[in-house]
Amino acid sequence: MSKKIAVLVTDLFEDVEYTDPAKALKEAGHELTTIDVEGGKTVKGKQGETTISIDKGIKEVKPEEFDALFLPGGFSPDILRANDDVVAFTKAFMDEKKPVMAICHGPQLLINADTLKGRDITGYKSIAVDLKNAGANFHDKEVVVCQNQLVTSRTPDDLPAFIRESLNVLS
Repeated sequence: MSKKIAVLVTDLFEDVEYTDPAKALKEAGHELTTIDVEGGKTVKGKQGETTISIDKGIKEVKPEEFDALFLPGGFSPDILRANDDVVAFTKAFMDEKKPVMAICHGPQLLINADTLKGRDITGYKSIAVDLKNAGANFHDKEVVVCQNQLVTSRTPDDLPAFIRESLNVLS
């Protein structure tokens, strides 16, 4: 069954951490909506290889309009977590137990949403201490699925496992 997936993304996202999962999700029949603080603009990946047209601004969307949330890594999550509306949007998916898929630095938004206490998670090595300080149980593994809801991975090398488990959680 096709799901509507919100993608929180801004400039300096990790190119392949958006492009590979987005391609797989679309091929599986899911609909992606890209969301930034402001809609109608174009953002660029940190490798300079990918540009994304932003469909909606954060004030134009509500969490209840979507079935799942996808958080690509890179510097994008760190930039986005400075915006209270983006953090509240993220928190709503965790609170409602909707599927959330976050890779690399993506979990930084979950830290600010204060939704990780007691949750099993992984992420990029440099945020491991932040995840632990947020109350999460950090695991240095290619993919961690927590409560059949939260899918996390560490780096682009983990993309095959991240995509596989993301599709499983959405099915």
